Amino acid sequence: MSDRNTAPVFPLHEAHALVRDLMTPNPWIYWLDFLFHITLGWAAFTMALYSSFLSIWQILACGVTVLAFYRSAIFIHELAHLKKGTFKVFRLVWNLICGIPMMIPSFTYDGVHNDHHKRDVYGTSMDGEYLPFATQRPSEMVRYVLLSFILPLLLVARFLLLTPLSYLIPPLRRLVWERASSLTINPNYKRAANAVRNDHHWRLQEFATFVFALTIVTAVVLNMLPYQVLVLWYIIAVLVFVLNSLRTLAAHAYRNPSNHTLGLAEQYLDSINIPGNFLTGLWAPVGLRYHATHHLFMSLPYHNLGKAQDRLVHGLGDNTLYLQTMRKGLWDALTRIWKEAAASSR
Repeated sequence: MSDRNTAPVFPLHEAHALVRDLMTPNPWIYWLDFLFHITLGWAAFTMALYSSFLSIWQILACGVTVLAFYRSAIFIHELAHLKKGTFKVFRLVWNLICGIPMMIPSFTYDGVHNDHHKRDVYGTSMDGEYLPFATQRPSEMVRYVLLSFILPLLLVARFLLLTPLSYLIPPLRRLVWERASSLTINPNYKRAANAVRNDHHWRLQEFATFVFALTIVTAVVLNMLPYQVLVLWYIIAVLVFVLNSLRTLAAHAYRNPSNHTLGLAEQYLDSINIPGNFLTGLWAPVGLRYHATHHLFMSLPYHNLGKAQDRLVHGLGDNTLYLQTMRKGLWDALTRIWKEAAASSR
């Protein structure tokens, strides 16, 4: 356990006073942002599908598809944090036109991510979203990024094959829930039976994802859809996962040795803020560039994180500790953790 006498002294009460009026999410921003980008993503996907092979238009359309789908998919993070019982229609629509087609229905993050913020879980072996990369060989980070090439196939196998099999084989049902129903980076993570916060109808999401996958594959087999649909979906999914894996490596310092619990201030100091510029919002969308600030105030809606960041930087009487989490950009964050891992492995 962390020692309260040696834990960082962080002005939490002062910080909270500066941002307490920013805690209410604006539904209009959520709807407009998500609907614009998911529509853009599907339009660009269609354009890429029917453009000449490797033409400039197809390449540009693929790039737009990746960025638009990525931003749309990251709303799963907001869904995990929104107050229980709210944004029900938004959650349904997100699943129907984003989560299910991308094989990441919201239940795969619901409950699981909330554990990541708990003091007795964060950074420990029970945290599905944490690995002590900074204390391991740098090759572990390379391996993690390369997993992006098989993750889309694993997701298809999970919903297209394991879902119906688990209906027929009861012991497999439990195993699928514990080991294959969570968006995590820790391979040893086991999902608890009660790890559900909002998505109590997760079985419907699971079945709908199975039906969608089966429908698309059947349509391709029957020549109702071109096989390029599956190829393009795989390529886009891989690129989205690669982008997210790099963003994930830049989200924390990953220094905790997994047997030590961290207080809120320590969680903040083990996390990263990269305010950056417009380009930063492309690879760290929906407020994730302010990941350390998010760990201070996980109920802050994404559209207010930039304003909160500005207030905390300029409003805290002593912002020394707050500024310790800042990085200049993605390259800065990745090179720092790489150097730490290299030094640790030596």
